[in-house]
Amino acid sequence: MMSVKAISLDIGKALQINALFMLLSLGVSVACGFDSGFTPLLISFLITSIAGSFPLIFVRESHQQVTPQEGFITIVMAWLLSFIFGMLPYVLWGGEFTLMNAWFESVSGYTTTGSTILSDVEALPKSLLMWRSSTHYIGGLGVVVFLLLILPDTSTFKFKLSHLELSSIAKEGYRYKSGKTVRIITLTYIGLTIAEFFCLWAAGMTPFDAINHSFSTIATGGFSTKNTSILFYDSTAINIIIMVFMALASMHFGVIFASLATRSFKPLKHPITRYYFLVILILSLLATLSLSIQGGLRFPEALMSGSFQVISFISTTGFGQADNAMWPVMANAILLFAGFHCGCAGSTTGGIKADRMYISLKAIAGDFRKRLSQSAIIRVRVGETCVEEDTVASIFLFIVLYIMVLFLSFVAVLFCGVDIAEAFSGTLASLGNVGPGLGTLGTMGNYASQPEVAKFIYTMDMFLGRLEIFPVLVVMSLIFKKRA
Repeated sequence: MMSVKAISLDIGKALQINALFMLLSLGVSVACGFDSGFTPLLISFLITSIAGSFPLIFVRESHQQVTPQEGFITIVMAWLLSFIFGMLPYVLWGGEFTLMNAWFESVSGYTTTGSTILSDVEALPKSLLMWRSSTHYIGGLGVVVFLLLILPDTSTFKFKLSHLELSSIAKEGYRYKSGKTVRIITLTYIGLTIAEFFCLWAAGMTPFDAINHSFSTIATGGFSTKNTSILFYDSTAINIIIMVFMALASMHFGVIFASLATRSFKPLKHPITRYYFLVILILSLLATLSLSIQGGLRFPEALMSGSFQVISFISTTGFGQADNAMWPVMANAILLFAGFHCGCAGSTTGGIKADRMYISLKAIAGDFRKRLSQSAIIRVRVGETCVEEDTVASIFLFIVLYIMVLFLSFVAVLFCGVDIAEAFSGTLASLGNVGPGLGTLGTMGNYASQPEVAKFIYTMDMFLGRLEIFPVLVVMSLIFKKRA
């Protein structure tokens, strides 16, 4: 029998985490002389904290182990309720935030997609800008991963949840217990945020802008405090700092922690890490050549813009250092591939992920060699570890399912009357949690002009992409099974 008590307790804890960040944004409002975001945030904080407190007050802590089904339900419900409570400050503030726009902004924030419906970001009070970035920060590591820190170490639920943010593939070579893994990831997450904050501040950003952009970068989200994103600062130093931290945030956090703990670059020699940076290098060079030869940019400018946007897309951060709506088709095609490929498992990125791409390519190459020599026994290996056939099969299953969701969403958006290039890029960017697409959805654009139904489809793609599809499908199958 399903434990409603256990599910409600864990969801209550998730809402309390949201309330805590609302309180932080309230502090910003007070520091800014009680700006226009104070009342919306205060009301939202009270509603969210009360709703989150009810289960903690009236439901007794259960020591019964949580089943995988209950775990999946908790995950999905924690995210959905975070979306709903997270949109309250936007709805109460008004402005461009219609009900659908507030939902879109909330889902985009928590899923670290970074798409926006705002045509004038700078019109928002600082407290709401802080709340937007906070939704990134909560969602970056995952409402669920924050939950892991406060669940009992012996909980099988914790073990199940940890596999959503840390695939078994990514954990190869970093053999930590589940609880220790979560703490390592969280320490790395916070450490990178602090480091980037001081770097950006030293490079000329105000402390407010520095903390907001650090939240967005390490969460690989992309919400900026400026209408023209990173282009606003026109600073080579800021561009390089953000590029470095986007690349770091898209790596497996266990690799970063292991490198710092051992004071060695040896963990960085992991085959998947090397493959990932090789892909970044190749795509950056191709984008640079396209911008230089086809776009007519000087080589230094083409190198900076091409490299920045490739890292921005492949890390699923989505910051803009240039307007890709003005770019050649080839350069934009490279960005779309980067947004399909994406970063490493064990990071805050979305998309297919480098781990799956690397193993699938190795499996295809192995199958090709097997066909040339049918007597050969060829196993897929990552470093010194053999990947089990079931794992390879599940990777191909995920990729096929990902492409199916992408295609169906693309067709659905087309039916809404959206231009084919914008429909495809918007769907790809939403499912991969990248953010910007092509045309009016580009790095200097927004999703304000998209039809309401299309916006809703994009948010469903963001949700599916952030939870990697399967947990949502499991919950849906449980619902339909009960109705049958």
